[in-house]
Amino acid sequence: MPTHTASQRYLSTRGGSYDFSFEEVVLKGLASDGGLFIPEEIPALPSDWATKWHNLSFEDLAYEIFSLYISPSEIPSADLKDIIRRSYATFRTKDVTPTVTLDKEKNIHLLELFHGPTFAFKDVALQFLGNLFEYFLVRRNEGKSGRDREHLTVVGATSGDTGSAAIYGLRGKKDVSVFIMHPHGKVSAIQEAQMTTVLDANVHNLAVDGTFDDCQDFVKALFADPEINKTHKLAAVNSINWARILAQITYYFYSYFNLIRQQSFLPASKVRFVVPTGNFGDILAGYFAKRMGLPAEKLVIATNENDILHRFWSSGKYEKHPVYGAAAEGGLAEDGVKAHSSGVKETLSPAMDILVSSNFERLLWFLAYEVYSTSADAVSQRRAQAGDHVRSWLNDLKAKGGFGVDVQILAAAQQDFSSYRVSDEETLATIKQVFSAGSAQGYVLDPHSAIGIAASLRDAEVAGPPSTHHISLSTAHPAKFSNAVEQALPEEKAYFAEKVLPEEFKGLEDKPRRVSHVKKSDGWEGVRKVVVAEVEAELQAADKAGR
Repeated sequence: MPTHTASQRYLSTRGGSYDFSFEEVVLKGLASDGGLFIPEEIPALPSDWATKWHNLSFEDLAYEIFSLYISPSEIPSADLKDIIRRSYATFRTKDVTPTVTLDKEKNIHLLELFHGPTFAFKDVALQFLGNLFEYFLVRRNEGKSGRDREHLTVVGATSGDTGSAAIYGLRGKKDVSVFIMHPHGKVSAIQEAQMTTVLDANVHNLAVDGTFDDCQDFVKALFADPEINKTHKLAAVNSINWARILAQITYYFYSYFNLIRQQSFLPASKVRFVVPTGNFGDILAGYFAKRMGLPAEKLVIATNENDILHRFWSSGKYEKHPVYGAAAEGGLAEDGVKAHSSGVKETLSPAMDILVSSNFERLLWFLAYEVYSTSADAVSQRRAQAGDHVRSWLNDLKAKGGFGVDVQILAAAQQDFSSYRVSDEETLATIKQVFSAGSAQGYVLDPHSAIGIAASLRDAEVAGPPSTHHISLSTAHPAKFSNAVEQALPEEKAYFAEKVLPEEFKGLEDKPRRVSHVKKSDGWEGVRKVVVAEVEAELQAADKAGR
């Protein structure tokens, strides 16, 4: 049995919310002060974890890790095991997240995270989160009927994969309405079809004529709006929701044990995790795994041409709109790519076309906590000071478009992380290289996963001896981004259609759809009107059905 935490509590990164339970932070999603929830303490691993967890299934390993963050007084052990079992029963492989070796010589491995219902890594977290929402609502609504029942209004923004994964995790769930905003025309055709062809009454797709960052801003504005919060219980599915991060910790440990079981990794070896990074949630889960005690030498951030994170790790400056030399916004960037007026460049990896990485705020809190106080200070004082620093940085980001940190913070960030920026050209070259050479000839990468492999290959050149292994996290099945794959492998269309394209995708784009269009000029208030009207229609339908 795991060593359970004594009722882990959670606080806000901006200092305004303290002492929340796991259930409260899952259902709230975003703190009332605009901050993100983090655990008050990062639990240490049990002393015998390396031997005791070595041969566990993915589900059993998830239970051990989740139990360090969730007290049995909140979710009894039997219930937690059942939630986990149901969450991963939907995956197409027994391993849930298997690891494959792409280059034996250079020890480059790919952690396949696309075996869930929507063929994307988000399924690992969102199948779990959907079942958590349902579990908490069933418990809260026991013995209640009609309008007395608690109803959850889930609001999310997606650059592609979060939307479909959230929809598949929540479709048909009782007492839950789900609203997903995506940037119109800026997600792949398959991603759009996956979302909009789900016709369950509780699922609502909103196409916004803007960028992902606009959608994300609308979500945050709704959570900060007192009016809708008086009448609706809002919940978040984006990686601002702590349960998303928690669920993703498991596969860092699982892939580590996988390497050992495959005998390709000896105890004296070093491991680096490489993560294609947009909103910073996936790699943040690796940071928690490392802080807990997983012996990862480094976490490697791989960005596309929207490289705000790479620029931060290079300079200590976190700026929305970089100015390259004399080129102003809308002119030519350093690589000759025309910068959009929004500051976001459209690339072959659209799920990473993000200007501001929401989860970066969580890391900033831990950096401030470690750097600006000492263990001699009272814990409450250290937490409050860290919250003050984060709030100040985020205020500058909002007011000035960016902020800088001092050398101590940057040095602390560089201890655990390094970063690479990968261009579209390098992305295509990597897809081609992996397909035609190496240990896994014929393997097709999606463009986001290719960014991780490109960074892995570059990092392998500087990481030292061949005993260093790189585990690169995949993000999606290549069929979700066939446009980029066809550009990289124009002569392999028949191979792709026969060997790669899943049956589930065939004919998907021809199915009936339901989607509403929202003008960016209508603002978040326009989204609020849609949400309120649709939830009321759902509740009226439920009243008529005599729920």
